Amino acid sequence: MRSKRSWLGAIALAGALLSGQALASEQSPPCEVGSYQLDNGDMLDIGPGAGGQLRWRTTDGRTGALAPQGDGTWTSTLGWTKRPDGHRVSFTDCGRGGIRFDRTPGQRVLLEQIDTRFQGSGVTLIGRLTLPPGDAPVPLVVLVHGSERDSALERYSLQREFASAGIGVFAYDKRGTGASGGRYTQDYLTLAVDAIHAMREARRLAGARAGRVGYQGGSQGGWVAPLAARIAPVDFVIVSFGLAVSPLGEDREAIAFDMQRGGFGPEATAGAMEIADATARVIESGFTEGYEQLEAVKARYRDEPWYPAVRGNFTWYLLGNDEATVRKDAPQLVYGIPAHYDPMPVLETLDVPQLWVLGGQDRDAPPDETLRRLAALQRDGKPIVTAVYPDADHGMYEFETGPDGERVSTRQPEGYFRLMADFIRGGPLQPEYGKAELSSHP
Repeated sequence: MRSKRSWLGAIALAGALLSGQALASEQSPPCEVGSYQLDNGDMLDIGPGAGGQLRWRTTDGRTGALAPQGDGTWTSTLGWTKRPDGHRVSFTDCGRGGIRFDRTPGQRVLLEQIDTRFQGSGVTLIGRLTLPPGDAPVPLVVLVHGSERDSALERYSLQREFASAGIGVFAYDKRGTGASGGRYTQDYLTLAVDAIHAMREARRLAGARAGRVGYQGGSQGGWVAPLAARIAPVDFVIVSFGLAVSPLGEDREAIAFDMQRGGFGPEATAGAMEIADATARVIESGFTEGYEQLEAVKARYRDEPWYPAVRGNFTWYLLGNDEATVRKDAPQLVYGIPAHYDPMPVLETLDVPQLWVLGGQDRDAPPDETLRRLAALQRDGKPIVTAVYPDADHGMYEFETGPDGERVSTRQPEGYFRLMADFIRGGPLQPEYGKAELSSHP
């Protein structure tokens, strides 16, 4: 599964950090990494992958993992399935002399990259401005993190993909990740102030080339980016697979969606909500109280057929670990999280044009209540566009479901990248972007 949890972050990654394993480094990326324009006009991004692999992406959402072969070529597997998809890639002079994707040759796009150190809110942050070729003004987007702990500079393919589409991009390692200083936190105000500093650094570096400027925030960035825009206005905000409810509200919605997807009825949902109440008490106490209540509801319901389906966004962690482990590790895993943060006062007073792109099958951040709230803001005249991709999970990934019920990501929806790029440019949107269900203010 390829997914980023929207407020807990990836527990496995966090656990690796706590045990001293490095999650990001300042190593140079593989020399093949870059953007390429194929002779048929398609854009192809090559990024780092896992375990010595590379990952290819096209702007229509297709992607695959590339494994090196003994003859100098790379063979591809579909999405994250590990199943061969028939694609083969070769590089000339490590990409400097070009690329061949199947039978189609192409050339590397010579993007301009400027690395920088800048001052965030009391810490030094590491960032990079990536600009398309030329000297004409371009729109500029600042990428705002989700809750992940890995390095954006190493992992965010959008910094190259947007730049290859004529958009300037500023990416940065958020505090406590990658090469940036400070302690990792999920405090939204601190992260929003850091994002404002990043936006100002992006404008400074772009100089005369900076046109309209705004944010794109994924997952947890959907709480951070609007807050940053409310403090220091920008020209646009894009929220991808984010929420207009609190983190605790997210957990409850995710559990309700678990019950719905499992085909369980109201009685099961009521029991699952009792579990959500118990886990919320533990979280609200800073992981110091509420364990007796949690153990009581676990004992009451653990033999119910619906109990294994209770996942939520944080509840699954509390159900799967003993009290000693939770007391020891959880406070660091969600350091600074404002569990009751209500984003609505920010959104109700935010007049910046916003695009919210949500997944109809998002298990971590179910969109229904968020869409209801955004629709009310649209009726009040707020400049909000919503787009729902009905088959997408968290991270805006389509998926296959295995016999064990687990999802494996295959690609991003067709039209997703194009929709974001058009919104950043500021022109009128097209009637269709793949399967997206579009809605805007009257």
